[in-house]
Amino acid sequence: MNEQDLQATEITPPAGEKLQKVLARIGVGSRRDVEAWISQGRIKVNGVEATLGLRVDLHDAITVDGKLIKREEAAEATRRVIMYNKPDGEICTRDDPEGRPTVFDRLPRPKEGRWINIGRLDINTTGLLLFTTDGELANRLMHPSYEMDREYAVRVRGEVDDEMIERLKQGVMLEDGPAKFTDIQKAPGGEGFNHWYHCVVMEGRNREVRRLWESQGMVVSRLKRVRFGPVFLNSDLPMGRWREMSQNEIDILAAEVGLQPVALPAMNLKAKDKMERLQRKSTRPMGRNERVRSLRPAHEAGAGERPARQPREEAPRKGSRGSAVAERPSEMRKRPAKPDGDKPAGRGRGKPRG
Repeated sequence: MNEQDLQATEITPPAGEKLQKVLARIGVGSRRDVEAWISQGRIKVNGVEATLGLRVDLHDAITVDGKLIKREEAAEATRRVIMYNKPDGEICTRDDPEGRPTVFDRLPRPKEGRWINIGRLDINTTGLLLFTTDGELANRLMHPSYEMDREYAVRVRGEVDDEMIERLKQGVMLEDGPAKFTDIQKAPGGEGFNHWYHCVVMEGRNREVRRLWESQGMVVSRLKRVRFGPVFLNSDLPMGRWREMSQNEIDILAAEVGLQPVALPAMNLKAKDKMERLQRKSTRPMGRNERVRSLRPAHEAGAGERPARQPREEAPRKGSRGSAVAERPSEMRKRPAKPDGDKPAGRGRGKPRG
């Protein structure tokens, strides 16, 4: 083989598309989910166990747990996104062997694909969760390279000084590597040894916010996510309720991670009416007979003792009624921060946004 033939061979792109990218695009799961399933031997291509990096085309038969995946290569992925205000006591998995409630229990069933959760919150953390039917959107929003910042309202117990704040912003070493807050702002509320702060992290590591505060000897007594990238948890979405995002909101979110707009799937009149009824039911305030399950950490209740219902204390509110997605990021970052009496200042990337 001469040098010219060798160069032609080297630049010839491999046939097909990576298996995890194909399944993520059609909403089977995020790329991370699919890669985990491949490692567990749950996915087969043409009857043979798939391997990481395998490429497929339209002629290949793909099965997940023995179920054949139907796909149309020419069809665009459906891109629906819903916001959910997670209460404590719910876990971020589809099925739980212990029978605990999951975040998927309250969500409407999509006609095409299935809901993929964009990041997770632990059982005792409340606040904003996003779900989408577009696996590629989910993957990009969770991937560290896109630097999608997450803002939390956190109530800590103990004395916080300037040196501690500076250490948390400079970075501390946790058991899984260095971590830090890109910004911390004191928030109104709290009494005695309890203080509220708004903190921003750029990763979605397991219990990262709690572990950062605990590294300084502090106790986190409340934790609520109030923002994911440009999406805010507004006061018009009660805890335990969901809302489907509009076309404009989804387009802004997709543009943050470099994706082109995709039109929402068309609905017939009957399906549209049903979705609107579900939407109204979900966004209305909780009724007197409706309760969100609330759990206390095991160490706060005695052995065999049923945890008592605690009075609800709201985190300092963020955002306002209306669109949950901020204006386009290019405009948002140019605008200087304007401190507000009830909210910490900051608007740029990695800063708490009011």
